[in-house]
Amino acid sequence: MKLKHLILSGLFSVALSTHAVTPAPPSLSAKGYILVDYNSGQVIAEQNADEPLEPASLTKMMTSYAVSAELADGNISLHDEVTVSENAWAAKFPGSSVMFIEVGKQVSVEDLLKGVIIQSGNDASVALAEHVAGSEDGFADLMNHHAKKLGLSGTHFVNATGLPAENHITTARDMATLGAALIRDYPQEYETYKVKKFTYNNIEQYNRNRLLWDRSLNVDGLKTGHTEAAGYCLVSSATKDDMRLVAVVMGARSDQARKNESKKLLTYGFRFFETVKPLQAGTKVHSDRVWGGEVESAQLGTLEDVWLTIPRGKRKQLKANYVVNGALEAPVSKGQVVGKIFFQLDGKDVAETPLVALEDVVEGGFWTKISDGVSRWISEAF
Repeated sequence: MKLKHLILSGLFSVALSTHAVTPAPPSLSAKGYILVDYNSGQVIAEQNADEPLEPASLTKMMTSYAVSAELADGNISLHDEVTVSENAWAAKFPGSSVMFIEVGKQVSVEDLLKGVIIQSGNDASVALAEHVAGSEDGFADLMNHHAKKLGLSGTHFVNATGLPAENHITTARDMATLGAALIRDYPQEYETYKVKKFTYNNIEQYNRNRLLWDRSLNVDGLKTGHTEAAGYCLVSSATKDDMRLVAVVMGARSDQARKNESKKLLTYGFRFFETVKPLQAGTKVHSDRVWGGEVESAQLGTLEDVWLTIPRGKRKQLKANYVVNGALEAPVSKGQVVGKIFFQLDGKDVAETPLVALEDVVEGGFWTKISDGVSRWISEAF
């Protein structure tokens, strides 16, 4: 295997000056936090990101995710009318956030979903849980099913609200993953997360995510949470140019503190880092010999966009190399991993991605195999 240089020049249309050493992330007053680039998945800053913590109403992100999945599968409709049970009665949740739905009344799934996302309604969460799964316990099982599919290894849900319960836990890293999944998997439903207020039953309530009103950032979600045990929590997401960041702050001291600490993270990420796409899906990186194939060579590259998070001003210094893992023999399948692409900054590997076949190469006929066999023997012998 021989490392080969990949020319990246010309892939970037903007030349930026070389930046000085990137400052360390800000110090935050919180039990755990993390800042992730949505497109690349790279972690920009973190502290205690895998520590088990109570999620409080961050739980409702998974409540809305599970409901969105049911909507996408056609199992329920936004126009379904849900009859409010006693379990979902607003009076059952004194002192906590509610949508103010009443027993026996019918409320649409669309309004209930807004009540969960915008008003953080515990009553709306239970009503949706019962509509989808028959009971809140059954819905919690569905939530954990989705958590497992998304790889939330430090998360376990007991209810749909986030009210304190034994073994109802998560981590800052898992909440960042869940936030990114909401944005990626259900963009239409995600639009609700930036809505600032919602009126139901003649009661107007405002979204508790105060960053939605901050004009210095383009924040479009996600969710707040608070209980005495969990402290003040916030999962936020913002965009700037082609960059989207997801920040999670858990266990802050106050509503103002979770806003300020989240803003510190987002500002740091946008100020000192940038997202670049050195390779687009379908980009040919190399053409390599295929022995015994119907055609002589296979086009190699990547079938998915490659995103990287790098210090701002470093994109002109980004380099790439690739390696093919030995000789290719037919048949070769599209998407088959045949090597790796390595990306370097300042002489150090910063990321890697699989090098794959961009097309199928079927086996050649009898005489092609004989001819290629002789040619390969001569090539390897001499």
